[in-house]
Amino acid sequence: MQVTHDAQARRFSGEIDGHACRLDYRLHEYDHEVMLTHTFVPPALRGRGAAAELVKAALDWARAEGLKVVPACSYVRVYMRRHPDTLDLLADERP
Repeated sequence: MQVTHDAQARRFSGEIDGHACRLDYRLHEYDHEVMLTHTFVPPALRGRGAAAELVKAALDWARAEGLKVVPACSYVRVYMRRHPDTLDLLADERP
């Protein structure tokens, strides 16, 4: 899946077999934080790694932009726990 970033819509998205997948976020520029709010993958595509690709792209972008991450989405929290190399991106006051 090719992941694209639409900064104006504040969304990372991709498509597999005609099904759209997305990760939405809110940017808090004043705090240099990004809140990853929602990941959506259609049921037919679950278990194929689409959500992981979206989260990886969002975290790579956050790192490149010097942003800390607030993982409001439960999948993002799980992904970050499974990938300890991303934990340095967590916003300080968030668990």
